[in-house]
Amino acid sequence: MSLRLIGYRFSVYTWAVRMALAVVGRDAEYAEVDPFDAGNNAALTGHHPFGRVPVLWDGDFRIFETGAILGYLLPPSTDPKTAARARQVSGIIDNYGYLPLVRQVFSQRVFGPASGEATDEDEVSKGMGLAPTVLAALNEIAAEGLVLNGAGVGVADCHLAPMIGYFAKVPEGRDMLAQYPALAAWFGMISQHASYVTTQPDLTAIGDDP
Repeated sequence: MSLRLIGYRFSVYTWAVRMALAVVGRDAEYAEVDPFDAGNNAALTGHHPFGRVPVLWDGDFRIFETGAILGYLLPPSTDPKTAARARQVSGIIDNYGYLPLVRQVFSQRVFGPASGEATDEDEVSKGMGLAPTVLAALNEIAAEGLVLNGAGVGVADCHLAPMIGYFAKVPEGRDMLAQYPALAAWFGMISQHASYVTTQPDLTAIGDDP
């Protein structure tokens, strides 16, 4: 059956799903919906009860929540330890990493200004203050080597790479990432992988109509 992806082109979560699709070599019909535009609420709730993206339709089978979509496209490892680590990476980045790395640092320093909004330096400072704990936890997992090891591209790689990629677009974020060698080495590898390179959003198009 054909795949349909409902997403927002600058969303790290949409990017994660696009990475996974690239890894498995599958195409999906794409529909752009900006979840931050209140006018799109009705359109989104027809796909996602909480008005979020991404949503993947496989025929009439609907999946929402990025972790569930990634697990559907990229089944987890049969090794329980490796599978647990992949889930742990997803949990860390969703619960503790997205806010500081993406919303407080990247959005304030890159996305907001490109959209004509002023940077809130207090928010940037808060994000940079929270980031070390997140990066240290991920660095420990990368150093262990079960996942985030450059041996392939799986659920953990797709879930994490877009958020680290956005964080590294900010000079302070890039400098901080370099202090966590195992994580930085992983990102150096994944950021060169075709699934990452060919799916990354065009940030020069921020503010343009899709």
